[in-house]
Amino acid sequence: MTLQIFIQSLDPQIPTKTLTLTPTPNQTLYNLKLSLLSTQSLSSFYFTLNGKTLPDSTPLQVPQIAPLSTLILHPRLPGGGGDGGATGAESRDCYLHMYDEKKPDKADPNEQRLSKWSNCALSNEPLREPCVIDKLGNVFNKEALVEALLGKKLPKAFGHIKGLKDMITVKLSMIPGAELDENVHDGTRFECPITGLAFNGKYKFLALRNCGHVLSAKALKEVKSSACLVCHEEFKESDKLVINGSEEEVAVLRERMEEEKAKTREKKTKKVKNGEMGLNGEEGIGLEASRVSGKKHGIDVKAVEKVSGKVEGNGKVVNGEVGVKGVGNGAVKRFKAVDLAPANATKEVYASIFTSSRKSNFKETYSCRSLPLGRN
Repeated sequence: MTLQIFIQSLDPQIPTKTLTLTPTPNQTLYNLKLSLLSTQSLSSFYFTLNGKTLPDSTPLQVPQIAPLSTLILHPRLPGGGGDGGATGAESRDCYLHMYDEKKPDKADPNEQRLSKWSNCALSNEPLREPCVIDKLGNVFNKEALVEALLGKKLPKAFGHIKGLKDMITVKLSMIPGAELDENVHDGTRFECPITGLAFNGKYKFLALRNCGHVLSAKALKEVKSSACLVCHEEFKESDKLVINGSEEEVAVLRERMEEEKAKTREKKTKKVKNGEMGLNGEEGIGLEASRVSGKKHGIDVKAVEKVSGKVEGNGKVVNGEVGVKGVGNGAVKRFKAVDLAPANATKEVYASIFTSSRKSNFKETYSCRSLPLGRN
């Protein structure tokens, strides 16, 4: 039985052929490929029939290969799975990665450290005089910190700063020539005035609270002294504040700050109990200091002294002494507005300014006692 088939190839070097074969049961497509190609290129080609790949071991006497069938000889393309090339799945994966969100580049830790030591902790602007630190060792430009306090724009991280009393002015030593070139010494503009170590975060620095000088820990360790090495002012161990310290050092400073606040509150409480606090929370303010007096306000000081020093028969104070009923220094006679009238003013006219002087002339309603009749 003869079999006539057509051989086509995508390779232009292999022409289209028409073959008339008398196949035996042992003949396969491998034998057909061997008659068409050299032995060196056999593995580089394969047959397809109606779009389906036929292995080389397929016999010629199979129902699939009918007479007048067309076999197409394809060259194998390099690549594919298992030989180091790319597969379709890998290509698709690369395509999808093009649309993935790009992760932000990791910041250089050296740049972060240098920025923390050379810029303001609040505004991130370069440090410039005057500079201040808080009780936790953060460094600020004083102008930026005061503006944030006035505008109430201070972040929660710096909520412990309530006013100027929580700021400590520091004196940073400028590197010679750094005023003209901001990039000198890789951006470092300050140094220790004793050892010359750069103020860039590589070395530990301390600020002295009493004088404000900033020195390296190495200088204070090598020169053991209880006085500042720059201005020779005496300081205590508690006056040392670590600048931009580690988490453990900041925790110690925070604990010390809370202890100082607690002591201050205790002192104020004791003074209030002892009657040493005045109207505005100031120490040692009695009636004489809290009263407005002087020619500038047009107040007769002698008249005020007479009012505060008169004796009442019911046991009130006479010039700070104990009265009949044993009332001590805490009791002071209550005086009216007319007692502080200027010397050249009529008492009735001066008293008419105040509501309390005319309160007895009005009747109060049941629904609203704060609105007297005739004035609502």
